[in-house]
Amino acid sequence: WAGAPAWIWPMACGRRSMGPELLLVPAVAFAVAWAVTWLCCRPGSWLHFLDQPNERSLHVKPTPRTGGVGVMAGVLAAGLVLAPGAAPTLLAAVGGGLALAAVGLVDDRRSLSARWRLVAQLLVAAVFLALLRPAAGWAFGLLCVVGLVWMANLYNFMDGSDGLAGGMALFGFGTLAWAALAAGQPGLAALGAGIAAAALGFLCFNFHPARIFMGDSGSVPLGFMAGALGLAGHEAGSWPLWFPLLVFSPFIADATVTLLRRALRGEKIWQAHRTHYYQRLVRMGFGHRGTALAAYALMAAAGGSAVAGLPLGFSLQCVMITMWIFVYMILGWLIDRAWRRFEAAEAPRP
Repeated sequence: WAGAPAWIWPMACGRRSMGPELLLVPAVAFAVAWAVTWLCCRPGSWLHFLDQPNERSLHVKPTPRTGGVGVMAGVLAAGLVLAPGAAPTLLAAVGGGLALAAVGLVDDRRSLSARWRLVAQLLVAAVFLALLRPAAGWAFGLLCVVGLVWMANLYNFMDGSDGLAGGMALFGFGTLAWAALAAGQPGLAALGAGIAAAALGFLCFNFHPARIFMGDSGSVPLGFMAGALGLAGHEAGSWPLWFPLLVFSPFIADATVTLLRRALRGEKIWQAHRTHYYQRLVRMGFGHRGTALAAYALMAAAGGSAVAGLPLGFSLQCVMITMWIFVYMILGWLIDRAWRRFEAAEAPRP
């Protein structure tokens, strides 16, 4: 393996020896997330409060929506293992995620107003950026605050089908961990692997048929941490800014296009709905399992191409990103066309 590129097999390249934390962190995170999620599934648990189905839901029976507690318990365990030698920005990413998890848990229980949720997200993003101190200056920092808030919310928007958000966390943070290890950033790699492992512990109960949903206590902090780790890796020189965007592009593309369309139609974009591309796939007959597996394939392809594109020159990276834009345009067009046919077939006959 002496001549292997770092992006193929990080451990073979001799850049940085793999410390025990890179094995211990994901193992602890998985065990804690699995155990806490199992407890949240039990009807006698005080964290067993249900998500009631409505006309906008894809599920048909009341299901607990506190799986995010299990995910974030695993992330907390990973952070505690890493804490003695971790960079302050990584601890800030975990701390910000935990703060948003607490807000999300209150929202899942008592339904906070969108205004207060947004204030909390802006405060957490601003504190993280203040600690990160991006080299590009305050204007870039303000843009990053908006980006972190958008990532937190789009992840929440995409948490509506069995196995989808948990799978995105598994593939997305796992890819960040792989690239960070190849770049000689073991702390960032261990935290990414820990978050991915915590998502896997939750996914054991969330894959179709789901016994529990993630809820705001998991989806919002995962979105924030995806953006935070992406920025932390960029500032550390582990990857260019396009890399985490491409890794999480399946979620970014679906949520952004759907919300822009709703805004152009004058709809209230903060209200729940069933018009995301993944929701339409479920409703057209792919089902939760088929949609999740298709999304996993797309996530793996996006993450794999992002890692493979890191050593390429700027021109080839631009070509790769352009190709992915066309891929999403084609996929969107195909789903839109199939959806129009589905609606026509389902329309009541005169």
